[in-house]
Amino acid sequence: MTLTKDPASYGTTVVKPVDFDEFWAEVLAQAAQIPLNATLTPVPLRSTPEVEVFEVHYDSLDHVRIAGWYCLPRQRTKPLPVQVFYPGYISEPALPKGPATQGYATFGAAPRGKLRSNAQFNPGYPGLLTHNIIDRHTYAYKGFYVDAWRVIDFLQTRPEIDASRIGVRGGSQGGALTLLAAAMHPDIAVAAAGAPYLAGVIDAIQLTNSQPYQEINDYLRFYPASKAAVEQTWSYYDCINFAPKIQCPILINIGLNDDVCPPETGYAVFNAIGSAEKKLYAYPGYGHDANGYAHEAVVDAFFREKLQP
Repeated sequence: MTLTKDPASYGTTVVKPVDFDEFWAEVLAQAAQIPLNATLTPVPLRSTPEVEVFEVHYDSLDHVRIAGWYCLPRQRTKPLPVQVFYPGYISEPALPKGPATQGYATFGAAPRGKLRSNAQFNPGYPGLLTHNIIDRHTYAYKGFYVDAWRVIDFLQTRPEIDASRIGVRGGSQGGALTLLAAAMHPDIAVAAAGAPYLAGVIDAIQLTNSQPYQEINDYLRFYPASKAAVEQTWSYYDCINFAPKIQCPILINIGLNDDVCPPETGYAVFNAIGSAEKKLYAYPGYGHDANGYAHEAVVDAFFREKLQP
């Protein structure tokens, strides 16, 4: 990894395409034509006396069937605030029973390719990051992003939750999906993204040779003539180009020794966020974990303040 002397001043080479908003409006219009067809199946083996666990399935872009874990406190007398947990690149969906014991409805998202969501699409890890990377219309993350957004669509149909009190959170790729959800669902109430991935991607592949970004470097080494096409595709998918749409209160935490998602790109995406209520925690001496173990308490307190006033 090449760490600049002052990662906060690095900036970014990301350029927003002139038809960026038009492209994503068309994607969302395509998705809107597909009914959710959501199902909830109780999972007694994963449930406890305090928490009911359900396996959810819903339809997403290209009619890919997507799964997720949905947890509810058994004792509930009024609509619940919600926490959505988005997964990292190689991690599987969380089964977030713990926060459900604190009075939240919780959802562990599993976009396409994750366990229980990989029957129709499974490029693998490594694999997802470069699957159809030279065509923005068929790139793997197109459906992956929509899958993450449709979690919020599903939750907004549920009578047991308060749709005005939905929070989203995650680290690494989960941090990226948190940013993307907050950008594209303006009714999300609060967000917290750790070590956000998929931000300043064309910068990141120059700053680090760690996985998963190394997948792109490997691809370009094998297909050097595709460099311009890869850069063009990523201009439509980079979190930095979504970030100005974020208006909810949001926390970002990064590790200043992160060799997976370079801190330079963490600063860049934070600076691009449009919210008037945003805070960055930059932890010296920490890598891709971004001091997550200790910082989780900060996020929990932030969510209690915003979602359980």
